[in-house]
Amino acid sequence: MENTSGQGAAAIVPPEVDRWNWGAFFLNWIWGIGNNTFIAFLMFVPLVNLIMIFLLGAMGSSWAWRNKRWESVDQFRAIQRSWAKWGAIVWVAFVTVFVALFFAISAAFKSSEAFKLALSQLEAHEQAVRLIGKPASTGMPMGEFQINGPNGSANLSFSVEGPNGKGKVYVQATKTLGQWKLDRLILEQDDTGRRLDLTQ
Repeated sequence: MENTSGQGAAAIVPPEVDRWNWGAFFLNWIWGIGNNTFIAFLMFVPLVNLIMIFLLGAMGSSWAWRNKRWESVDQFRAIQRSWAKWGAIVWVAFVTVFVALFFAISAAFKSSEAFKLALSQLEAHEQAVRLIGKPASTGMPMGEFQINGPNGSANLSFSVEGPNGKGKVYVQATKTLGQWKLDRLILEQDDTGRRLDLTQ
């Protein structure tokens, strides 16, 4: 069969080429630069990018065949396999870093003074102990910290579960001159939605 690559929209795309392209799917605009397929830059358009990632996967091979001159079908397929391999590596690395970062931040929250103060107050509050029971386990805290030298603030939430029930704890704390203090500590019971102010 005649090599029609690089001839634009009129080029006939061989059946062996016209397949899902994982390289285009994973690496989108980067793949687009390497394959003269600049429609991939639509990945930078909000909302359009949600559709474009799948369009690149479905149409990427035929676009790349038409937009760039290739020595042969075999060369094209070998290069696209290489794009797919590196795309998968990049995505696995990205997900790994994201998960590691999530757990590192959560662990930092859990070892923070604000969280420890909240947990200590929760375990010492009689009504909270009756609602949740002992021993109680907590989930990963989420929220935000703002630290400015010796001062700062924390807004956290975390789940709590014990033999008597489950709930969610909301924490507001401030740090003044290096010392953390609980401003608000609320326990919300899962079953009833009842809220108990543990700072009172």
